Amino acid sequence: MIRHLHPVLPLLLAIVFAGMVATPLHAQDAPPPRSTNADIPPPPPRPWDSLNPAEREVLAPLQPEWNRMPPRKQAHMLMRAEHWSTLPPDRREEIRQRIAHWQAMTPEQRKQARANERKFRQLPPQQREQLHRTFERFQRLPPEQRQRLMHEWRNLPPAQRQRWSQHPGHEHRPPPPDAPPPPGHGGY
Repeated sequence: MIRHLHPVLPLLLAIVFAGMVATPLHAQDAPPPRSTNADIPPPPPRPWDSLNPAEREVLAPLQPEWNRMPPRKQAHMLMRAEHWSTLPPDRREEIRQRIAHWQAMTPEQRKQARANERKFRQLPPQQREQLHRTFERFQRLPPEQRQRLMHEWRNLPPAQRQRWSQHPGHEHRPPPPDAPPPPGHGGY
């Protein structure tokens, strides 16, 4: 099964580590929605203490900055929290963890996560589906195998990662440290 993961492992790992984290949170940093009626005032700010327990549960990672958030951003996150509160408890916990992870990311990591998400969305539907299936297979691997694959990827020097990700179908295993670059790369 691992052999089938290697052709798309570079993109998969990039998405796992950065892009996919942003998915439920991407709207959190988006500009406020444009109103078609300029006369509609922004919603009033909602202090953290005014949130109900379900909202606080899902939005807990945002508590330290909540009272400083623009009212439109608060309103957007509350709208999302309303939807999230209808999900099963394990899914709500997953979203809460993703919010916490997003909050812990540096601005550069968030920028990279958004770029990875854009790359994913720009892929042809067939490639997105293939990547999704590969991700699902990756998730079904025993934790030790997932860790081993991630460790293998992290230990590749950046130049090798780039070469491998540009021609993932040419190899079934990460290249050895002294491997020449793939054809057509002129030493890169």
